[in-house]
Amino acid sequence: MTTDVTDTGLGTIRAGILGGGFMARVHRTAARDAGGELRAVATRSASGSRRAADELGALRAEVDAETLLSAEDVDVVHICTPNTTHADLALRALDAGKHVICEKPLATSAADARRLADAAEAAARVAAVPFVYRYHPMVREARARVARGDIGDLLTLDCSYLQDWMLLPSDDDWRVRAASGGASRAFADIGSHLCDLVEFVIGERIRSLSARSRRVFAERAGQPVDTEDIVAILVETDSGALGTLLISQMAAGRKNALTLELHGSSQSLRFEQERPEELWIGTRDESRLLLRDPATAAPDSARLQRVPSGHAMGYQDAFNGFIADVYAAIAGETPEGLPTFEDGYRSAVLTEAVLASAAADGRWTEVAA
Repeated sequence: MTTDVTDTGLGTIRAGILGGGFMARVHRTAARDAGGELRAVATRSASGSRRAADELGALRAEVDAETLLSAEDVDVVHICTPNTTHADLALRALDAGKHVICEKPLATSAADARRLADAAEAAARVAAVPFVYRYHPMVREARARVARGDIGDLLTLDCSYLQDWMLLPSDDDWRVRAASGGASRAFADIGSHLCDLVEFVIGERIRSLSARSRRVFAERAGQPVDTEDIVAILVETDSGALGTLLISQMAAGRKNALTLELHGSSQSLRFEQERPEELWIGTRDESRLLLRDPATAAPDSARLQRVPSGHAMGYQDAFNGFIADVYAAIAGETPEGLPTFEDGYRSAVLTEAVLASAAADGRWTEVAA
């Protein structure tokens, strides 16, 4: 089971949220589930802050980010704002002595992400990035099976993250323009999750890659677009395993289809985020579905299982598990697998490698360690 921070002896952890959209609601729900208290919310305007505070149930609305960051009754700042604001807000939060949870991408450049990871270490603050798919219990089960050698030597990977919310030329969002979303959209937005999950589960890194990207529409809703819709990547891992990664926000009918399939010399494993209660296991002789069950799961999987088998867990449960681990870390614990600013930096390094390879028509590119 996850830790309730109200039992740590340090009192209730007090949160502030920057931003008021969908992710702010997800963070609010998870913070409360972990025993935290939402003290304040701030958005780009005073009126927006008041509206968001009402919707999220915060004790008060702040007039701007600076007021929230300097508030003495806020222990941890949740940053849920457009991508290009993350680095500045996260650094200011650290400078103000706050713990930080920053939505990905942590920064739109690897250099900025490195500075943030260093700043978090220097400040001795908990600083986390919500790579929350790590927190599906069956992902932890897959990771445990790989670590104990069940699959044998990793040979190949077949992975994808597919959505359809950008399928039509009328589909528009602040993420499609580099000025607010950063130079990469599809990869930085969802490919980052996929690569983090790959490296987390297999216990090794992608050492080189070849990427091609596609921008389907030059305009959306009458405005120019300068970020990609689709990315296809060939990867090689540290051990020599080869793999394919397909990332698309224009796959009709796919809403949030993150899929991880690993092929080992003894066994294959497949996890689908839209079917989070299952882990497919394939061998030469048979294939079977392993269903989530805390009674038989690996310890790191069982600790995230809040309900008995047969009682479905999903995305919000995974996010709740992540925030509970962040708050437990603030209270002095060391939760297994917590994604930190170092992981945010790793994601930025991968993003730059993908963009460089795509710009060079798929040239194989080494990924910095």
